[in-house]
Amino acid sequence: MKTQRIHDGIDQLTIDVKDILFEGLWEMPNGVTLNSYIVHGDDIAIIDGVCGWDGVPETLFQLFDSLNLDVKKVKYLILNHLEPDHSGWIEPFKKIHSDFEVVCTDKGAELYRSYYGDNETIHVVKDGSELDLGNGKKLNFITIPHVHWPDAMLTYEVNSQTVFSCDAFGMFGTYDKSNASEYTVDELKSFTREIDRYYSNIIGAFSPFVLKAIEKCDGIEISRIAPGHGLLWDTQIDWIIEKYRSLANCQKGGEQKITLLWGSMYGMTEAAVKVAEAVLKASGISYEVHRVPDSSWGEILTSVWTSKGVILAMPTYEYKMFPPMAAVLEEIGRKKANCRLGFRFGSFGWSGGAQKELDEILEKYRMNWTFIEPHEFKGRATDESLEIVKQQTHQLIELVKQCESAN
Repeated sequence: MKTQRIHDGIDQLTIDVKDILFEGLWEMPNGVTLNSYIVHGDDIAIIDGVCGWDGVPETLFQLFDSLNLDVKKVKYLILNHLEPDHSGWIEPFKKIHSDFEVVCTDKGAELYRSYYGDNETIHVVKDGSELDLGNGKKLNFITIPHVHWPDAMLTYEVNSQTVFSCDAFGMFGTYDKSNASEYTVDELKSFTREIDRYYSNIIGAFSPFVLKAIEKCDGIEISRIAPGHGLLWDTQIDWIIEKYRSLANCQKGGEQKITLLWGSMYGMTEAAVKVAEAVLKASGISYEVHRVPDSSWGEILTSVWTSKGVILAMPTYEYKMFPPMAAVLEEIGRKKANCRLGFRFGSFGWSGGAQKELDEILEKYRMNWTFIEPHEFKGRATDESLEIVKQQTHQLIELVKQCESAN
């Protein structure tokens, strides 16, 4: 729990949250930060909010106390995004201070009424709307729908050139220091995996909207980006914007990397996996290996999102794919990790059938993956089958190397 003054009249409030499943789904091995901002003009505005992950707002109120902020002087709640990790504090807040006005988009207004009732004055803003807080603090609003809910917007404080971006330009992880400027460039780049995980797990499905949002950001002067999760970008602003641009472009390609995603019931598919992994290692190409269901979905999705090539290795299970593999591929499809190059192999017993279900998932989510010839083997892989797996893995590597990286 910490606060800092990020510019004259603008405070940042941060809490670190650990040992949770983000959105009830994604593992957080390094936790996640929640950021809120207070802008002090003649009128005071809270931009988004932070609270305990269970929705208890006492943490936010303690931060108010540390700033000696009289909450009854707060006039505006600027809600860039109504998801409860940013707005769950509002209902308890109303019990100690009810005389405020809400500022949000039209979709935000719908969500606000659904979550918190319709007793407050709601100002619906759109691109170009302004709110003058007085004393040199003027807020402009820029809509960025579906980054990552339809209500999303950016708030831009004109004098300080600060973009309050909520989910955009965020990252997972918790940090000893709050500002990008307190880290070296190499240290910032060491956090890349936290950015990749956040983007692929939370925002990836909405990548076309991310690119549109970046176009809007290109049209304004930015001195700092103040997101709802992660570091305050008071330096390396171009880097984080370009990082998001490249991650958005990964939706249709990925980097020159291969993800080997596999599952095995009795070790027969696993024997062929070891051959494929040995080929990947010897080739020098960047690759990651994940076993299902052992690896977390979040890590698998991040790996696939940033990979141009994907190897799927799994047995047939009762005429279909190995169930954990099917479940993971469904999520990859929902997140729209499209246009990958793939190779599938695996063992079957009395009957195949995995290919049919794989084709159904690819078609269902319009994933547009291109596969080289798959290879199935009955029972244990023969030397001939292992040689085919070896050669097909080589072929996939060469195809991936021929592709331009999304970055």
